[in-house]
Amino acid sequence: MIDTIARYFRLYACFLRFSFSRAMEFRLDFTFRIVMDCIFYVVQIVFFFVLYKHTNFIGGWNFDQMLVFTAGYLMLDAVNMTIFSNNMWWIPTLVNKGDLDYYLVRPVSSLFFVSLRDFAANSFVNLIIATGIMVWAFARYPGGLEWANIALYVPLLLLGNFIFYFVHMWFLIPTFWLHSASGLIQIFYSVEKYAERPHQIYAPWLRRTLTSVLPLSIMVSYPTHVLFNGMSLQMGINILLVVVLGFGFTIWFWGRGLRAYVSASS
Repeated sequence: MIDTIARYFRLYACFLRFSFSRAMEFRLDFTFRIVMDCIFYVVQIVFFFVLYKHTNFIGGWNFDQMLVFTAGYLMLDAVNMTIFSNNMWWIPTLVNKGDLDYYLVRPVSSLFFVSLRDFAANSFVNLIIATGIMVWAFARYPGGLEWANIALYVPLLLLGNFIFYFVHMWFLIPTFWLHSASGLIQIFYSVEKYAERPHQIYAPWLRRTLTSVLPLSIMVSYPTHVLFNGMSLQMGINILLVVVLGFGFTIWFWGRGLRAYVSASS
């Protein structure tokens, strides 16, 4: 078991070295991606700044709390763009062209390989910027935050990135049967917008959906709620069930997709 984990870490280290060396060969794209994401960060912060010019609370949170929430969402986006996004983009092409064959014959998990092989080095710079925004939001928060809640917030936000990954996969795996993911991906890009807002603003039925069936609110809104109010037993059980059942379903769904896959050699 330990040898297997070590082998995966060594493989991922190879992914990192290759990705950084390749990014340096295309410096214009490297710079453009950084500028593009920085504009996105500014738009997200300005959006709530304008809203709070007209109200004191949104979903029970004041501006300082919403700024922390926004910083968390920017971190989520930066991690996704750095680690997963490029890989997700190519999965439909790999399936439809039969290029997935190259990953199926390797002595590692095919899901691991197609999900993590391409590390976006240019977005890594934006991850550093997003981290700086989060540090700034925490530092300016009036009255400070409890260290116990911060200790819970960090791993919960990491779990949020993991949830974002497998929810995204749910909309990509049907490519094995549909041979086109464009329609489903457009749906995913639309529904993921719900993660950009705190779960308290939604109607009760939609809030339940976003914290269970399609757990977009657990990615950032739940960790931020824990940061301000602490963890309840019900919330902890909810998060645990979503992570275990959601990832288990992803592995099962991927396996079903591979059974339907028509390789280039067929």
